[in-house]
Amino acid sequence: MTTKKKRTPHSQNDRWVVVAADSAVETPKKDDSDPTFILLRNPSTDAASLYLLGSGDVQLYEVKAFNEDFHSWFIGQTVQRDGRLLYVTPMDPLYLLLPYLIKAGKEGKFQPVDQVVMDEDFPACTRLLSCTRSQASLHHVAEEKEVGSQKFQRYSQERTMEWLKKKAERTVKILRKSNISVGEGVKSTTYVRVKQESETQEEDYLRYAHGLISEYLSEDLSKALLKHLQLPELSSPKEVEPPSKPPKKMSAAQKTLAKVDKTGMKSMSAFFSPKGKAEKK
Repeated sequence: MTTKKKRTPHSQNDRWVVVAADSAVETPKKDDSDPTFILLRNPSTDAASLYLLGSGDVQLYEVKAFNEDFHSWFIGQTVQRDGRLLYVTPMDPLYLLLPYLIKAGKEGKFQPVDQVVMDEDFPACTRLLSCTRSQASLHHVAEEKEVGSQKFQRYSQERTMEWLKKKAERTVKILRKSNISVGEGVKSTTYVRVKQESETQEEDYLRYAHGLISEYLSEDLSKALLKHLQLPELSSPKEVEPPSKPPKKMSAAQKTLAKVDKTGMKSMSAFFSPKGKAEKK
């Protein structure tokens, strides 16, 4: 469905047009908070990115913007100058929690997750722990210890790699089921199939899945996953030196002149050099 979300309660010209599932914008129950757009640290770029937390912070949604130049919307009796169209899709909050776990894991000790997921620049990151899947999914990327009623976590590279590998394998299954061509069988941006499905190598699908998942990973983690999936890095094509120009063919006269013995002969420039000054008598 398409919904309109105001940034401020009093602004008529400061709105977004959003495409989202009903579950993302449904009416909150009891005292739960409204669906909220928040800025969080992007796990891939480390910069600020826009996300949506559903009612009660239960589900995290990724926000992607489709933008065209000179585009606007009519909303009621007003014109919205921001012509972007926002797409909201569910996202695993564990991707956003990973950078905090990795950073804390360098200390090598178990810590409560609420002391790990803290960010002065993005204080809303603590709300990620309220998402339904967050607490239940931590064991996929961290070792856990329980003391009394409290749990402590420590980042595990091994568990994270296995978790991401399963993500990649599930993505491959979806790509195959959706009959999507990948790898060398697809022509650039046109997505035109140029070879049969049977000819598409498993590596093509796995590499494509790795690329999709890497949009939510740091560069180091993406490279580690590539190695864990046993996929070789693609080397860039070597620069080819331009071929040297072929020697220009000589005429018969030039060949004859080239064979002449030039010993004792003056160069042509000698005949045109300025005359020396006359000697004084």
